[in-house]
Amino acid sequence: MTRKRIIIIGAGKIGSTIFQFLSVFPALELILADHDTCALSAIKTKKSNTRQLDKACDFNQIFQQEKYDGVINAGPYFLSIPIAQAAMNHGLSYFDLTEDVASCEFIQRLALDCNSNQQFIPQCGLAPGFISILARELYDQFETLESVQLRVGALPQFPTNQMLYNLTWSTAGLINEYCNLCQSIDQGKTVVQTALENKEVFSLEGIEYEAFNTSGGVGTLTQTLAGKVEQLNYKTVRYPGHRDLMKFLLKDLKFHQLEKRDQLVQLLDNSIPMTTQDMVLIMVTVTGQIKQSQTEMKSYQQLTELRRIYPQNIDLPYYGLQNYSAIQVCTAASLCALVELWLKQKFKTSGFIRQESIALNDFYQTRYGQYFLAR
Repeated sequence: MTRKRIIIIGAGKIGSTIFQFLSVFPALELILADHDTCALSAIKTKKSNTRQLDKACDFNQIFQQEKYDGVINAGPYFLSIPIAQAAMNHGLSYFDLTEDVASCEFIQRLALDCNSNQQFIPQCGLAPGFISILARELYDQFETLESVQLRVGALPQFPTNQMLYNLTWSTAGLINEYCNLCQSIDQGKTVVQTALENKEVFSLEGIEYEAFNTSGGVGTLTQTLAGKVEQLNYKTVRYPGHRDLMKFLLKDLKFHQLEKRDQLVQLLDNSIPMTTQDMVLIMVTVTGQIKQSQTEMKSYQQLTELRRIYPQNIDLPYYGLQNYSAIQVCTAASLCALVELWLKQKFKTSGFIRQESIALNDFYQTRYGQYFLAR
């Protein structure tokens, strides 16, 4: 591997995990940056490997002060555009975890003018992210597609409150995907639907769940599968009753309004406890026609891939054995797998890289793919 220097912006739960996971690569020099000194001091690292940022970050200035090959944006979704723009200006490759549709569309346009050594790889987390890579593995087996259904939930293992929910990741990101419009394909046409609608109920091994529209999880699949599938949708999985309570807060109490969202974030952060005892449910179901190789006849089939991921104890050099929540493992490992592919120069084109352009087998061959293997 060619030696690379990467700055990680955001030292929160996911950013610090990414820093720890990637520290195993001797070919990587990692810099962890945040305006929060407490967050920086909480992670075991050399002081020279951290940078304290001003709250009013000038990312152009940050990238100008020191030479970097790439930037990982592990900050809040609203930093995606300014960080990506600065990365473009200074020739850095770019990775992020954003579920924000507008940010991804901006980055896709921005990447049209990047140089031959730059890749822009947003949406590298769980959903969007790994879910699209898993979906591609399934839908590539079909000659004609009828439906592609994506279902993902980060759930507490032991819910006790009325919402049957605990905070496991960014509250601002959660509210963003509960409020914004949702892209999908319906009857062969790309459409935009309202978040929290189209609720469905299903059971797995005797446990009942609900799923409903949320924004961003479909990634760029609506572009990739345009004209190729009748139905494509993404829904977030929760325990029954959660959706109705969120609709009451967001619609009836009008917390969906932009000027009120910060109030709701503060309310939830102060009222709903966080947990690391979580479980991530990942399910992709594809229906369509598969050609039988021996007879050349088509067969109408449905294929489903299911993953349940739980907190894990992971032993890392320098950090030792540590416990990571399921959402930490899924989100950080997915992004780190793509960084590893980038280090190995597996992306043969410059510019914007869609998650579904990545083969599942290549993903599994990375150090981090093991966490997503079916068990």
